Amino acid sequence: MIKHLLSTCVLLLFLYPCPAQITPAVDSVWIVDSAYQDIRSELQEHIPTITLSDEEMEEGGNATVSSILTAGRDPFLAAAAFNFSVLRFRLRGYESHGDAIFINGIEFNGLENGYVPYSLWGGLNNVMRMQQNAYGLQANEFTFGALALNTNVDLRAAAQRVQTQIGYALSNRNYRHRVTLNHASGFNKKGWAYSFALTGRYAPEGYIPGTYYESASYYVAVDKRINPRNTFSFIAFGAPTEVGRQGASVQEAMNLAGTNYYNPSWGWQGSKKRNANVLQGFQPVFIAMYEHRPHEKVHWLTNVAYLFGKRKTSALDWYNAPDPRPDYYRYLPSYYMQDNPALYVSLYSFFINNPDALQIQWEKLYEANRGNLRTIPDVEGIPGNDITGNRSVYILSNRVNDQQRIIANTIYNLKLSSISTFTGGASYQQQINHYYQEVKDLLGGDFWVNINQFAERDYPNNIDVVQHDLDRPNRLVKEGEQYGYNYKITLSQAALWAQLLFVFKKLDVFAAGKISQTAFFRTGFNRNGLFPESSYGKSSVQNFFNPAVKAGVTYKMNGRNYFFINGTYRTIPPFFENAYISQRTRNDVQEGLKSETIISGEAGYKLSAPRVKLSITGYYTKNTDGVDVLSFYHDQYQSFVNYALSGIDKVYFGGELGAEIKLSSTVSFNGAASVGSYYYDSRPRAIITADNSAAMLGKQTIYLKNYRIASSPQQAYSAGFFYRSPKFWYASITANYFQNMWLSLNPIRRTAEAIADTEPDNPVSEAIKQSILAQERFEDVFTIDLFGGWNKLLHRKYYIKNRRTYLLFTVGVNNLLNNRNLKSGGFEQLRLDFEEKNVNKFPPKYYYAYGINFFASIGLRF
Repeated sequence: MIKHLLSTCVLLLFLYPCPAQITPAVDSVWIVDSAYQDIRSELQEHIPTITLSDEEMEEGGNATVSSILTAGRDPFLAAAAFNFSVLRFRLRGYESHGDAIFINGIEFNGLENGYVPYSLWGGLNNVMRMQQNAYGLQANEFTFGALALNTNVDLRAAAQRVQTQIGYALSNRNYRHRVTLNHASGFNKKGWAYSFALTGRYAPEGYIPGTYYESASYYVAVDKRINPRNTFSFIAFGAPTEVGRQGASVQEAMNLAGTNYYNPSWGWQGSKKRNANVLQGFQPVFIAMYEHRPHEKVHWLTNVAYLFGKRKTSALDWYNAPDPRPDYYRYLPSYYMQDNPALYVSLYSFFINNPDALQIQWEKLYEANRGNLRTIPDVEGIPGNDITGNRSVYILSNRVNDQQRIIANTIYNLKLSSISTFTGGASYQQQINHYYQEVKDLLGGDFWVNINQFAERDYPNNIDVVQHDLDRPNRLVKEGEQYGYNYKITLSQAALWAQLLFVFKKLDVFAAGKISQTAFFRTGFNRNGLFPESSYGKSSVQNFFNPAVKAGVTYKMNGRNYFFINGTYRTIPPFFENAYISQRTRNDVQEGLKSETIISGEAGYKLSAPRVKLSITGYYTKNTDGVDVLSFYHDQYQSFVNYALSGIDKVYFGGELGAEIKLSSTVSFNGAASVGSYYYDSRPRAIITADNSAAMLGKQTIYLKNYRIASSPQQAYSAGFFYRSPKFWYASITANYFQNMWLSLNPIRRTAEAIADTEPDNPVSEAIKQSILAQERFEDVFTIDLFGGWNKLLHRKYYIKNRRTYLLFTVGVNNLLNNRNLKSGGFEQLRLDFEEKNVNKFPPKYYYAYGINFFASIGLRF
């Protein structure tokens, strides 16, 4: 199958004209120092051309053929990073285990979920260009490695280009305006170097209605070279950001609004748009480093990093009141189509003529709060302490993650001999995430009461059970104060890894191993009325010991043709987000919690010639024993439930192709193809518990085997031409094509209970059954992108500070055909109409990619 996919990948390269391999991020372009050198985009990928003598090209030559193991990233990655990103493409389909980001050797992927925290350095593209990359399972000098892309960014002051650059950019994407200032000094005679950067990004409204963007990013670094052997460095950066976000919605609401960019997260408050779904984040990072080079064969780098700060996401919350979400299913016309056709027609006409009615009705929320005068008895559990006021039934809530994280890391490289190199590292990190809710806005009311309305519904006569905090019953909450859940997760991880690399005449061979110990526990700060024994205090500690090994061989036919094969076996601990049955309320974890096992292999060919760079890779990965937890309202049980899933197996296999062909001194052809198949390979087990009682409601088998893993396109192709003028301007045109994109699944629709009572051999029942079980596949997508730029060496009289000064200009236009029907993601709602078997009662929710959009920047560099 791998061979077949690789053949298909090669064939498709020639069937689809391919995209220019240019910058993966059009909003951060850099030009080389000399105007007499080639203009290259910021993250353009190249396999280096290796120049060999005639003797070395002969089979009997005595010299060792140059290695390609650490020679750079292949041309496939440029297309994946830029051309494929419009539809949330993931390398090889991997989720949280795929990519890893390191800053000077320190891994920043979160311990709680494995994802890269890009928001920590958002807007700092210009200082993050010095990158070392290792793709797939190849050997590298800074980590044992994740499964796909490992990127190590050097943020030291001396690593930055010695220059000053100022710039302005205009866009119609998430933000409208961007202003940047960057400066780097290089080392002076006393051994000091410094660098800093400032970026501001702003949009009163982004591409999606009701969204906005406000962000200021900073970076500062200082290096002190004591002598050629010892250097100390200090780095600090951060990106305080506030973003009004988009919410997914059902297609019916989008059709009524007349746009696929309908956003249910905002509404008019007076004459201004107000967004209820706002992200606020600021988590500054500090890094101290020591680099030691006792002699040319040893390089030792040691780092300590500390970060802290909060991320807040706001949302509407309500008590004993109608759902305020404008696209709630009972408010839409389709809910009444069968039982009340006249009302369906009336509602349909109303929304078509009044699209603002599909937005949040802020004024009505204020009216409900201001007219709700109530007396709350025995506040704080004090008898007779009765307080009267306007009790808010609607509030704007913040879901807060207050994080502290410390990471210590050391990496040691030793040249053992002329053919062997040892690389090893050790790390320790501790991460504490404090999760809680706070009242952001009472929306005109005087207070919010800290009780559990769902427990109140199930246990109306039990005053203790309904309390979120038994030690402070009937607490009144004001703006900025905590309510609801309140707990923290403490995680720690210690790891050791080592790698041996042997470089022979025709072979490169490496082997690497890693061991890690991961532990986490929950600490509850509220004694929840539903779970007074298991909600408060420290839980038991979950410990996981995880070994990992990998190895690989590269056959160097000559200095241009390379064949390689790599493989790995590893185990990884479960993320705490998938370990606790209901982490917000109690300390209980899934039964038989254990590590996940991953087996992966890759093989391929690379060609590195003066005019052609080509890479072809096939891969196969099998994940077994994964876990997950889903919490939602279950219509069959008529209760909020927790679905604890275990035994989740996944398979990822496919092929990748990347090519860069110089057709002339000014024109090059660039192409990429990713042909994969990513699917579930097991029937997971589900244990269902009631969220309000922890009572086990049942056990189910989830028939997920052979269903597709969602979101990322499983086939993606890109082709185009790049023109580089001798007069220092450049332009490209790129075509992209995507196939096999799938909707994220609701597991309860793949159970025996979901299709129970359907009649065998009955065509109507069979159609209903298939509608429940089917997985939606998105339509294929075709896009065209344009990109260009120009740099001008200004006349000497315009030099700044007597330095050679350049005027830089870039512009990019994506989705030139303005296709506004590109589904970039979505999910089935975690509800199902068990009685009527009507899947349209709770239809899927979608996101759509932007139509035509642009980015243009101008800057000065000196």
